[in-house]
Amino acid sequence: MAGERPGAWFGFGFCGFGQAPGSGRGRQVRSPEPLQAGIDICRVSASWSYTAFVTRAGRVELSGSTSGAVDDCRDAWASEGLLMVIRSRTDSGTELQAWAPDSALRREPLWTQKLALEAEVEDKARDEPGTGSLPLLPCACAYVSPQPPFCRSLAPELRARRLELGAEHVLLLCAAGQVFSWGGGRHGQLGHGTLEAELEPRLLEALQGLPMAEVAAGGWHSLCVSEIGDIYIWGWNESGQLALPARSLAEDKKTFTEEGLNGDGSEVNRTARAEDGASAPFIAVQPFPALLDLPLGSDVIKASCGSRHTAVVTRKYGQLGHKDSTSMDQPCRVEYFVEKQLQVKTVTCGPWNTYVYAVEKEKS
Repeated sequence: MAGERPGAWFGFGFCGFGQAPGSGRGRQVRSPEPLQAGIDICRVSASWSYTAFVTRAGRVELSGSTSGAVDDCRDAWASEGLLMVIRSRTDSGTELQAWAPDSALRREPLWTQKLALEAEVEDKARDEPGTGSLPLLPCACAYVSPQPPFCRSLAPELRARRLELGAEHVLLLCAAGQVFSWGGGRHGQLGHGTLEAELEPRLLEALQGLPMAEVAAGGWHSLCVSEIGDIYIWGWNESGQLALPARSLAEDKKTFTEEGLNGDGSEVNRTARAEDGASAPFIAVQPFPALLDLPLGSDVIKASCGSRHTAVVTRKYGQLGHKDSTSMDQPCRVEYFVEKQLQVKTVTCGPWNTYVYAVEKEKS
C-alpha cells in the first residue's frame, strides 16, 4: 500500500479460549491490545472460540481453541462448524476449501471447489486491511454457509456486492446500493416489519431509494451504512446493541406494566418510572430500520456487528463507537485510540470480541 501510514491491528473483548489478544484462558481484555508482533495481518475473521488471521504474505493462522497455519491463502472465514479458505496455488489454481476447525489445517480439507478469480480481485484482497469477500464468493454469484449446503447460489440479477451472515439470517448489498434480507426473522432482524421468516431474498422496502455502502449482520440484529454516512439499525435489542433504550439495562427492571407495539411496529415495554416521572419506553425488537444519531452528528464509514454488540468507525476522526464490557444502549467512544493518536480505518466484530485496524494520525 504505497503512501499508507504505519498501521496495526488491535483486539479487545472475550478471549476465554486463549485467542489473540489474550494470553490465558478465561481472560477478558477490556482495553485494546496490539495483536501478535511480527505478523503483517490484512484480514481478521473471528468465531466464538477461535480467530483466523490472514497475512499479506498469504498465510492463515488460527488462534484460540484450535491452532494451525496454512500458506497460499487469499481469504478466510471462521465459524464454529467450518473454516472456509480461498487458496491459490500454482499446481491446482484457486480453490475454495472447507476445513474442520479442529483439524489444525494439517489434514485434507473436507471438500474443495475450483474458483475463477480475477487478478485484480486477488491483489485487492491481499493488499487492503479488512477487505475480503467471504462469505460471498469472488464470483458474486454464490456464498458459503456453515450449514449444508455449504455453497449456495445467488440469482445473477441480485448483482451482489457484499454479503453478511447472522446467526439465522442473511444480508446482501447489491451493486445498486440496495439491501436484501432473508432467513429467520423472529427477532425482527430482517427489517421487513414482521417477525416472519423469508425463504428468498427480499428487498428492504423501507430503505428503497437510499443507496447503501455497507451492511453488517450480528447474531440477531442488522445494520447498514448509507453512502452519505448515515447508519440504520434493526432487530433484537436485548443488550442495547441497537443503541436504543433496552429493558435489560434499566435501573429498575421489575416495574414494567405495559407491553405492546409502537406505531412503527417496534416492540415496546413501558416502565412506571422515569426521570421525569412519566412512562419511559424500552425497545425490545425493532423490526424496521431505525436511523441512529451518533454523538456530534458523526458520519460512519465502517461498521460491524457481534452477537450482541455493534461497532462503527466514524469519518471525521476515525474514532470507534461500541459497547464495552459493561452493556450500554448508547454509543460510547473507545478513548484508547484517541489517547494513542491513532486513526481507526476498519473494524471487525467476533461474537463477543472486536478487532480494529488503526494507523498513526497525520501530523498537522
